Amino acid sequence: MVRALHRWPGLLALALVTMLAVTGAALSVFPAAERLAAPQAEQAMSVADLAMRIKATIPGVEQIKRSPSGRITAYWFDGGTPGSVVIDPATGAAVASADSNKVERWLTNLHRSLFLDDAGRIAMAAGAAAMLVLAVSGCMLVARRAGGWRRWFAPLRRPLAGRVHVEIARGAVLGLLLSSATALWMTASTFGFFPDKAVVPELPSTVSGEMGARLESMPLLAETPVSSLRELSFPYPGDPTDVFTLKTDSGTGYLDQGTGATLGWSDLSGWQRVSEIIYMLHTGQGASLLGLLLGLMALGVPAMGVTGLFIWLAGRSGRPRIRDNAAPGRAETVILVGSEGGSTWGFAATLHSALTRAGQHVHAAPMSMFDPTRFSRARRYVVLAATYGDGNAPASAKGFLDRLARLPAAPDAPLAVLGFGDRSFPAFCAYAEAVAVAAEGKNWPLLLPFDTVDRQSPQEFARWSRTLGEALGIDLELNHQLVHPETDALTLVSRRDYGHEVQAPTAILRFALPRLSAWQRLTRQGFAGFEAGDLLGILPEGSPMPRFYSLASGSRDGFLEIVVRKHVGGICSGELMGLEAGGTVAAFIRRNPAFHADRNRDALILIGAGTGIGPLAGFIRANTSRRPIHLFFGMRHPGSDFLYREELEAWSAADRLSSLSTAVSRGASPRYVQDALRAEAAEAARLIREGARVMVCGGRQMAAGVSEVLTRMLEPQGLSPAVLKAQGRYVEDVY
Repeated sequence: MVRALHRWPGLLALALVTMLAVTGAALSVFPAAERLAAPQAEQAMSVADLAMRIKATIPGVEQIKRSPSGRITAYWFDGGTPGSVVIDPATGAAVASADSNKVERWLTNLHRSLFLDDAGRIAMAAGAAAMLVLAVSGCMLVARRAGGWRRWFAPLRRPLAGRVHVEIARGAVLGLLLSSATALWMTASTFGFFPDKAVVPELPSTVSGEMGARLESMPLLAETPVSSLRELSFPYPGDPTDVFTLKTDSGTGYLDQGTGATLGWSDLSGWQRVSEIIYMLHTGQGASLLGLLLGLMALGVPAMGVTGLFIWLAGRSGRPRIRDNAAPGRAETVILVGSEGGSTWGFAATLHSALTRAGQHVHAAPMSMFDPTRFSRARRYVVLAATYGDGNAPASAKGFLDRLARLPAAPDAPLAVLGFGDRSFPAFCAYAEAVAVAAEGKNWPLLLPFDTVDRQSPQEFARWSRTLGEALGIDLELNHQLVHPETDALTLVSRRDYGHEVQAPTAILRFALPRLSAWQRLTRQGFAGFEAGDLLGILPEGSPMPRFYSLASGSRDGFLEIVVRKHVGGICSGELMGLEAGGTVAAFIRRNPAFHADRNRDALILIGAGTGIGPLAGFIRANTSRRPIHLFFGMRHPGSDFLYREELEAWSAADRLSSLSTAVSRGASPRYVQDALRAEAAEAARLIREGARVMVCGGRQMAAGVSEVLTRMLEPQGLSPAVLKAQGRYVEDVY
């Protein structure tokens, strides 16, 4: 609900909100410029002193005004022609024309009403309301993804557009909340919804009938400092019944022009004071530095609009378009999808289509949008869930288990959970299994027992669908066609071979970047914007299933580099190891933001063995800021498979690598990477205590050994790998 509340106002009101923000940011400059340009009155100067000086240079002055910036303006009529000038309070002389800035006036009219009077004001108020909704819902989404309000500034692992969007939001949201709320107040005030009419004293019924009192003899003028002056109006020349009218920050009063006595006074009402504070907060008039700050925050709106649009487009492109998706409140069958790369959405679309043809109302949605109150007519739930990494939730399932845990009771409609994974990984369908276990713990009735699909097998999916059909009393035979990802042809430009002496053929393969369109370069999609740690998906010839390799380079390096070891019977590794320079493979990029090196200055501890050195080498290559990086690298034999040896020596000399500890598992004294870490336990513990982040890449057995060593090493500090994971300071890319 919150996500939809954030998405649709943003998309529908993008142009209007952007115009509000940009014009508001431009207008925020004028109060500060006026403050710098306007001569300021001395701190002790009284209104009487100022009026006398101006009267001496402009005898026919009829009104003196002081703006919130401190600018003093005098007004008069000369032969029926109005005149006005900016005054230097030190001399009372004119220093500049008081004509309003044409650019400021034009921007103000555009900002307030689009030059459309009341209709335009209503439209801009709608834009302010949209901005307020976006700010509030955005706060809730950031807090949810960060893990709570207390972790508001916690680092997030997201694609570039998502990171930029959130980081700008974190810095600008308070300003946007303030600007949008005050804009709505001012619009309501303009249309008379608030009782903020100025309170003024009644005009005196009797005056002295005299004229010519000296200004300095008038107590109220002599006691009022110029810093609180708003307006002083002089009596009409030759009219003994007229009076002086003084308006200040405190209220309004009348003075007898013959005796100087105060004839009446009214303080500002509470509504007036509130309205003036809101006007100051919105415009920056009287608080120019605040105005500039709010203007700077407003400039984040166009950037958030663009990045938000990219996020939405990426989300749509990450899953197939599901036709005839029933409204949530009408759905009989609800399909909840947990997918990382988008393939599980393909299975969901096939199931949705078949159930719809069978006459059911079916709604498919991400697991992250699970809310039983939205599905009031649901008669069954079907969860199709992949697993990310070592048993983690995939991207579209974030928060599902937390939502389920918070429910007072599970839905009455029964549930079927189907997991998608690869049996070669120890955490096969671990997340889907965790969903099934949590549902059982909530006493959620089952439609079908928990089941799995290995390696996106259409045959296993069809088998499961027949069981589902029997439970529903319909004939359900699904013929799912795997959708191949869009690929580009990558040309191999160089290769370096290792490992033959230890019967583990390994190669560092470097590919040229494919030709990129202008749109790809602008949006940094696909091969135009990747980082070390992202995944290169390669589709072997004759195989429907891609294989993924961690990238050892980023797009700024100008090439793609992976480290490949040949596996017995491995279709993809065999094809890659047989590739010569000039040969091509079909490939695509998959983002892996959870395994990116963040951009702060805290130390990095990189731990890898064998081909796991690939992304770690990419992090070191990209370390132009020379942050402390400490590498622990395990190999079989230094003469055979010391990958990146020359580069590591060069990076050490260039201060991109602070230290290197190696472990050799073949020879007289076998040592593994966890042993190298244990030997440096004191230094590693110190670095972690001071904020270092640990990144592990390689085989699962190695990663388990590293975790065990770290557990014992950090226990005296009250830390553990689990605690570091919760803090975003321990990440793994294991296989």
